Amino acid sequence: MSQHTGFTSLQFHKRSESSIVDRSDQFLQMMKQRRTVRDFSADAVPEEVIRCAIEAAGSAPSGANMQPWHFVAVSNSGIKKQIREAAEIEERELYEHRASDEWLEALAPLGTNADKPFLETAPWLIAVFAQKHTIDAQGKKHKHYYTPESVGIATGFLIAALHQAGLATLTHTPSPMGFLRDILDRPKHEKPFLLLVTGYPADDAKVPDITKKTGDDLLTWKT
Repeated sequence: MSQHTGFTSLQFHKRSESSIVDRSDQFLQMMKQRRTVRDFSADAVPEEVIRCAIEAAGSAPSGANMQPWHFVAVSNSGIKKQIREAAEIEERELYEHRASDEWLEALAPLGTNADKPFLETAPWLIAVFAQKHTIDAQGKKHKHYYTPESVGIATGFLIAALHQAGLATLTHTPSPMGFLRDILDRPKHEKPFLLLVTGYPADDAKVPDITKKTGDDLLTWKT
């Protein structure tokens, strides 16, 4: 349900032009170092880091301020094992039966397969759930608006926050993901959106040699 109760003054500090240029460039250079990692260290990450990152994600804008998300942070080894086993069942189905040849060809340069050891090795898994509606204390249903878009924005905030803190991440989306709701005991009106793996990269971690869009492929100016 929307948390709007009125209006308050915006706490905004206008910086100089040189400052905003510098800050934007610093953020760009930091984010350019972000890479999706599949080889994680088992080294522990403080719970406080995960809490701060998730609270940052919760500050994201959302349709009608409905905040249609819920996050489950998992460090329990037994639960991570359950998630890995269930995810690999779906992944084997994908690679062996569901995925088209074109899809498999697109995945090939990334070196992915149905085995997902990182789901147990990484210290934290963050399951992101999308809520199509909220049920209040009286049992009344309140519809949410722009749920996929809102949860996608919040997930972007989460990835950026974890990277800024000094952690690596992996966006994992086994399909279907209903097992996450069952294992993590979430209500039926929540749909698993994404599983974010996070921690320190392994010392010998390698990543695909890929590039990102630049120039006219990325941006069109209409000045």
